[in-house]
Amino acid sequence: MSDGFATRAIHAGQEADPTTGSVIVPIHATSTYAQDGVGGMRSGYEYSRTGNPTRTALERCLAELENGRHARAYASGMAASDAVLRSLLRPGDHLVIPDDAYGGTFRLIDKVLTGWGISYTPAPVSDVDAVRAAIQDNTKVVWLETPTNPLLNLGDIAALAQVSADAGVKLVVDNTFASPYLQQPLELGATAVVHSTTKYLGGHSDVVGGAAITSDDALAEQLAFLQNGAGAVPGPFDAFLTLRGLKTLSVRMERHSANAERVVAALSGHPKVAKVLYPGLPDHPGHEVAAKQMKHFGGMVSFIHADGEQAALDVCSRTRLFTLAESLGGVESLIEHPGRMTHASTAGSMLQVPADLVRLSVGIEEADDLVEDLLTALG
Repeated sequence: MSDGFATRAIHAGQEADPTTGSVIVPIHATSTYAQDGVGGMRSGYEYSRTGNPTRTALERCLAELENGRHARAYASGMAASDAVLRSLLRPGDHLVIPDDAYGGTFRLIDKVLTGWGISYTPAPVSDVDAVRAAIQDNTKVVWLETPTNPLLNLGDIAALAQVSADAGVKLVVDNTFASPYLQQPLELGATAVVHSTTKYLGGHSDVVGGAAITSDDALAEQLAFLQNGAGAVPGPFDAFLTLRGLKTLSVRMERHSANAERVVAALSGHPKVAKVLYPGLPDHPGHEVAAKQMKHFGGMVSFIHADGEQAALDVCSRTRLFTLAESLGGVESLIEHPGRMTHASTAGSMLQVPADLVRLSVGIEEADDLVEDLLTALG
């Protein structure tokens, strides 16, 4: 019988240390490992860019939580995305991306990979036919965020996995916003999942990292090669912090989701809020898809300010508990203006986000306090 999610988060890859009995995976702060004769490696470790026991424990746990066979940890979410894209694409190849993709992903593809001979086509993730139409003869990857950042559009993972399979291309899902507790793309047909572990997986805004998870053996081999060959690896302390964060992922996601629903209820109908973007709302166009493939609707909320860009900026500067900062997924609540912050790289492109948009990462504080903070800031 398979253990439940919370049990795996606490125990997978984290057996008691055989030397000391430590119930917590030690931080193996070493760059190299003694060998018993030339090539006589102990447990396969030779150099910590190539492998480190603390990182191995994290990777084993991540693979278990996403129901994949292989996981590789990286120094950041963008390093993980880069590794997956460079594993699957070659000069002359094409990929399909969300027409409201995360700004960092767009920057990597539009400013870096295009110089390597890669082309791309944006398509709305909520329109399966549009994604199908965007696939070309040289397409190798469909890149999906769901929910998207920051407009919270939903893509039907199973339907898009079928479209991708029919075309002979790989579906990669950025699962950062949902986390494996709310959504498991590999189970729905995706080839690979990427995470910024900086966000919900680490969960405490104290570590930067990324991960790629797959059950595709050939892709896993490529990811392992690039992890070592390019060297964008997390240090053992980073791996330790991320692993510690994973232990409470299930309880945190429950609270994030519950608090977000309280915030959404308070914002909906407010005279200063033109529109709330949240997949848990029955009138959200992706609500049925979210209800089908997500356990809850998550802790991310965006809204359009009724009075325009300056008013949106003013709200971001007036909150007391919602800290004005980039990133998301920590225990504390954050507020930001995507157009001027996380998505500034999309300015002037077809992926440019609305100037009157505010994005909230709803933390796990008392919901009443968060609601009062937002209502006061809105005026």
